[in-house]
Amino acid sequence: MKIEWTEPAIADLDAIRDYIARDSEHYAVQFTGRIIEAVEKLENFPERGRKVPESLETEGIRELLFQSYRIVYRLGAERIQIITVLHGSRDLGQMTPKPWEIG
Repeated sequence: MKIEWTEPAIADLDAIRDYIARDSEHYAVQFTGRIIEAVEKLENFPERGRKVPESLETEGIRELLFQSYRIVYRLGAERIQIITVLHGSRDLGQMTPKPWEIG
């Protein structure tokens, strides 16, 4: 399986790093590195994440939970597309459009 990061997901990861870096550049780099490592494990275990409750009607949308973040991805036949990385306190159900509806 090939992992592909979308531009919005990369922007999310950059925003997380920038936010944490206000207090500690070292911890920001370490934390985002751990998110990337968690995503890379999907190559061998693509169904590791659960189905996103807000997207039950959309096939192949799954998420990894990493500390207080949700890493939402689309599982395809040959690739895993990272759609967004967002804090768990954000209400995906109220987002319009949903991250998996973009692009």
